[in-house]
Amino acid sequence: MAGGIGSRFWPFSRTNNPKQFHDVLGVGASMLQMTVKRFQDVCPPENIYIVTNTDYRDLVKEQLPHLTQNQILCEPIGRNTAPAIAYASFKISQINPNATLVVAPADHVILKEEAFVRIIQEAITAAGKEEILLTLGITPSRPDTGYGYIQFIEGGQHLKKVKTFTEKPNLELAQMFLDSGDFVWNSGIFIWNVKSILHAFRQYLSEVAEIFEEGLLYLNKPQEEEFINRAYSHCRNISIDYGIMEKADNVFVLLSDFGWSDLGTWNSLYSIGNKDEAGNVIDGDVLLYDTRNCIIKTPQERLVVINGLENFIVAEYDNVLMICPKDEEQRVKDFVADVKSKKGSGYN
Repeated sequence: MAGGIGSRFWPFSRTNNPKQFHDVLGVGASMLQMTVKRFQDVCPPENIYIVTNTDYRDLVKEQLPHLTQNQILCEPIGRNTAPAIAYASFKISQINPNATLVVAPADHVILKEEAFVRIIQEAITAAGKEEILLTLGITPSRPDTGYGYIQFIEGGQHLKKVKTFTEKPNLELAQMFLDSGDFVWNSGIFIWNVKSILHAFRQYLSEVAEIFEEGLLYLNKPQEEEFINRAYSHCRNISIDYGIMEKADNVFVLLSDFGWSDLGTWNSLYSIGNKDEAGNVIDGDVLLYDTRNCIIKTPQERLVVINGLENFIVAEYDNVLMICPKDEEQRVKDFVADVKSKKGSGYN
C-alpha cells in the first residue's frame, strides 16, 4: 500500500511527493524500494502489487521499473485501506484463487530484515492452514500514544487470538496496556488467504464486496482502469481495521520483534535515528552549538547553523522550513491546514 500522503511528516512529505517515495533514512533507497526489496526472499517479483494513487503512477514506475503496468493498481481517490485491499484481493483472486496475501504499508521501517522474513514465512504457513485473518503485533517498548494496540488472549506460543483493538490511546491508557502484558502495537501488516479475506469482505463490508464483485468482469483486462474510476466513487472511506478486523471472530495476532516503526511522525524518525553525543539526529550539512535532543533534516546543499535549541524539530524541504518543539509535533497537521488556507496549495 503506497497511496498515503503522510501529512504528519510535513514538510518532507508532500501531496505530490509523499514520504514513501523519499530516501527518509539516507540509505540510497526510498521507503517503497526498501519495502519491495524486503520481500525478495518471500515471493518472486511478479507477485508484487503496488496499490497507489493515480497521481503517483509515474513515481512508482520510476522507482520500480521492473514492475509491469498490471502490477501497479491506481486508485483515483483515496478511500482508506479497506477499498485498497479489496481492489488488490479481488484482482489477485482472479489470477490465483488460492493465493496467500501479505499486505504491507510502503512507509514502514524494519531494522531486522532477516527476523522479518522469518515471521512473514511463519505467518504465511499459519494463514494457509485455516481460514484466519492474521496481523503482526509488535511487542511495545514504551507507552506510545501514536500507535494502535491489540489485546490478545493467552494461547499458542506466538500466535494468539485477538480480543480487542484500541486506536491511539492517551498516555495513561497506553501505560496500562504496557503494564498488563497482553497488549501489542498494531503493525498494520496483514497476512491471509485470499479466500479468507474475500469471505470477510462479503460478511462485514458487503457493499464494498458487491462493488468489486461487479469488477470481476473487468479486472486484469483493458477495461480495469475505467471500472476502478467508476467503482471508487461508490466506495466508503473506511479502514480495514474498523471495517473487518474489529468485527471478525477469526482474527489472530502473531507476536513479533523485528525492529519495526511505522515512521509516521518526526518523533518516530528520531527514536530510530543515529544520535550524536548530544542526542541529536542529523541529516544535512549542519553546525551545532549548545543544541541537544533535536532532529534536524535539511538539504545537503544548504549549510545550517543552530545555537541553543533543545528538543526541537528542524525540517526543511523544497520551499518550506519548519521549526517546532518535538513534544508539539501533533500540531503539524494544523500547520498543513493553515498553510493550505492562507498560502495556497503549493506548500502542502
